[in-house]
Amino acid sequence: MNNRNLLLLLLPLLIFSCSSGKKALQKGNYYQAITQAVERLKSDPDNSKATTVVKEGYPIALEWSQEELDMALSSNQAFKWERAINIMHQVNHLSEQIRSTPAARKIITDPKTYTSELNMAYEKAAEERYQAGIHFLEQNTREAARTAFNHFQKAEQLIPGYKNALQEMETAKDLATYIVIVEAATVQSRTYQLSSEFFYKQVFEYLNNKYPERSFVNFYSPQQAEKFNIEHPDFIVQMEFYDFSVGNLVRNEKEEELNKRVKVETADTTRVTYKTYKAKLKTFSDKVISGGRLNYRIVDFNTNGLLREKLIPGSFTWENRYAIYIGDKQALTEEQFALTKNKALPLPPQQDLFVEFTRPIYEKLTDDLNQFFRRYR
Repeated sequence: MNNRNLLLLLLPLLIFSCSSGKKALQKGNYYQAITQAVERLKSDPDNSKATTVVKEGYPIALEWSQEELDMALSSNQAFKWERAINIMHQVNHLSEQIRSTPAARKIITDPKTYTSELNMAYEKAAEERYQAGIHFLEQNTREAARTAFNHFQKAEQLIPGYKNALQEMETAKDLATYIVIVEAATVQSRTYQLSSEFFYKQVFEYLNNKYPERSFVNFYSPQQAEKFNIEHPDFIVQMEFYDFSVGNLVRNEKEEELNKRVKVETADTTRVTYKTYKAKLKTFSDKVISGGRLNYRIVDFNTNGLLREKLIPGSFTWENRYAIYIGDKQALTEEQFALTKNKALPLPPQQDLFVEFTRPIYEKLTDDLNQFFRRYR
């Protein structure tokens, strides 16, 4: 980073640290004014402007805070006690700044601090959220239960262990959550059963990472559904591989005569001499082509209605190229010579080829499933 960029980065900090807070006070930004003035007094305890701002501005800031508290608490606004908490914390923050700055403590010897009032405000705020949660939970709908969950969660954040907010959160979560059973990806061949199971585990792991237990969409395998006695899920995801072909070998051979004419340097610069290099090159190409399609469906369990059905294709080509030659090495290009360093390789196992051609299917499938279910999360 050059000096100019460093200066631009530090300039806002320098301006803030050098400000006495006078302009902020004149604009009615009381908290900002006192904060800037106290910061200035830390580095310049005798600064007259900062001293004046703290001396004159702090009482005004307290008066303004009290007015804001009175207006908030006399209103019918929902969750007004949370607004009161924020105001009290602002006043307490100013108090901490003043008490930690010797020059400011000489000006304001007894800064205002909310303690018991703040504790009471937390109690009131938690109760507001708790009662709101009860109200929405009693509506006994999925959307209302989600709102109730958020209120109970907020009550727990305000006061950990408040009443039975945690238990009510669990109740709301259960009512709000969509249950999805993801069935195994079927394949009409025992040969590829293990590969199909590997594909299913990848998809299942993706969904559970994308939608963890705390989200409002939970995914279960059929075995888990049986274990947890889930008899009435919301959705069923079904997958089936079909119309696939694995391990189709295509082998090609190509033989060619190579000639390369190269200029040769000699002691006699008046003559141009060339030399011709010759070789016979045989190139081999082994390709194993695999591909297939996955049909997947999302079914509404309660109505047995088909919500989504898609056919996703995938393919994979394994290729190995190698070559042999006789004759002059100089007749070959760099690429041709590199091929002669390769060797014939054993063909990959069919299980591995099945996994490879399903990789693009996995990408498209998981993206599509996420597009569908993220509206419920």
